Amino acid sequence: MSTLGFVGLGTMGRPMVERLLDAGYEVHGHNRTAAKARALIDKGLHWCDTPREVAEKSDFVISMLTDDAALEAVAGGSDGILAGLAAGKIYVDMSTVSPETSRALAEQARERGAQMLDAPVAGSVPQVEQGSLTIMVGGDKAAFDGVASVLGEWGSPAYIGPNGQGLLLKLAINISLAAQMIAFSEGVLLAERGGIDRGKALEVMAGSAIGSPMLKARAPFLMKLPEQSWFTLDLLHKDIRLALEAGKQLNAPLPSAHAADDTLGQAHEAGFGHDDIAAVFKALCESRAGSD
Repeated sequence: MSTLGFVGLGTMGRPMVERLLDAGYEVHGHNRTAAKARALIDKGLHWCDTPREVAEKSDFVISMLTDDAALEAVAGGSDGILAGLAAGKIYVDMSTVSPETSRALAEQARERGAQMLDAPVAGSVPQVEQGSLTIMVGGDKAAFDGVASVLGEWGSPAYIGPNGQGLLLKLAINISLAAQMIAFSEGVLLAERGGIDRGKALEVMAGSAIGSPMLKARAPFLMKLPEQSWFTLDLLHKDIRLALEAGKQLNAPLPSAHAADDTLGQAHEAGFGHDDIAAVFKALCESRAGSD
């Protein structure tokens, strides 16, 4: 069984590593905040002081980070993942970042004789725990074949195309994610303002034709937000802006993404950025119709 490395032990990374440990893999890991790794270390994670050390000690190294800046910080430099890659190794980044940033790092990996794949996911913590993530992979097909069984511990990996294509498809998905969450919240608010019980509106709407798995899972959050976000509003906003930039480069009109950018920006300004994306409902409740 392959020795794995994992960098980024946050909201998504922690349960992902737990599944690997439960499956019997030897896992070496690093996180910028070491305290977040304590529970995993107690379960058998081998702590490494730098991302480079993780890469050096692993057959495959995986990262799950918040944004471009975080990825570049752990991948680059003398202590970064790329510095620890030897010829023939495979690096899988599962963060949602710009395709351009990912392609540039993939080129650096190739210069070292290694391969880097972009493998962002659709789904949140419950899907990690259930092993039902959708995983979209861009990069070398042979490298994908080499890591597909590991990715399968978390869900269904699909090979999309060259480097950056997995990320582009993830951004396309998140346009719908944002539009659904916003439209659902608007509908619930309209029903409630018209005298319909919020719980009843949620039940009927989530059970209707519009009730996607994402909306059904998050419907209870419009009654009470979770203490720990599955996916923060600010992270979704970051993804929408990445999608808009990609749309500009590819000459693809994205009216729903533009509308989502405005609404999510207002929700951030209202103080909901670190809450789950379902907090867009609370933000709408606090706004005035005339300001929409």
